[in-house]
Amino acid sequence: MDRAAVDTKIRELIAPFNKKGVELKDETTFANDLEFDSLTVMDFVAEIEDEFDIIISMNQQAEIENFGQLIDAVSKLQD
Repeated sequence: MDRAAVDTKIRELIAPFNKKGVELKDETTFANDLEFDSLTVMDFVAEIEDEFDIIISMNQQAEIENFGQLIDAVSKLQD
């Protein structure tokens, strides 16, 4: 799956979590812009892992701060 397809799918998955309807750009941060708390992050990561059949380690999660980094990480984990 190419980066554009991963982007589209993650946008679908994030919709229920994006309570404020924040516009998603590569720079959009999960903590500040989307105001995700730790429980929301865990639920969202579980959705991504299930959808893409991947595992995102805790170390990887700690490094992913924005939407663009998430797309790149998921794309790389699928290779």
